[in-house]
Amino acid sequence: MSCYEIEALRLGLMNVLGTEDRSAREHAEKELEGHLDGPIEALANAETLSGIKRHLDAALVDLEEEIAATDSDNPEYEYMRGRLVAVRDAERAVHRLTDQGESVLGGLGEAHDVLHETFPVDE
Repeated sequence: MSCYEIEALRLGLMNVLGTEDRSAREHAEKELEGHLDGPIEALANAETLSGIKRHLDAALVDLEEEIAATDSDNPEYEYMRGRLVAVRDAERAVHRLTDQGESVLGGLGEAHDVLHETFPVDE
């Protein structure tokens, strides 16, 4: 059993962050062999945080539908529910990362404004 959503998210974040860890990338790609389609493929190939959020949301919808269609007596049922919890937690982490990035951008804008107020430029 594998957590395709988490491995695809790791690949997408490696793309966004420019991570060069070849062994981590190869591990994630191996875990996803044969499962790179739909939202999982899009998530693994995402190049922006907004793309990651969009594709992760679609992957969550698919996972929820898969769980709803699975009999609770199925040996994989509890694992699938655990997967859902882990992916929801990852979704919150992506939101925090986005919020922190937007905060940094806002702070840089404020620093730029203060610099120009302190040292006006005559044009």
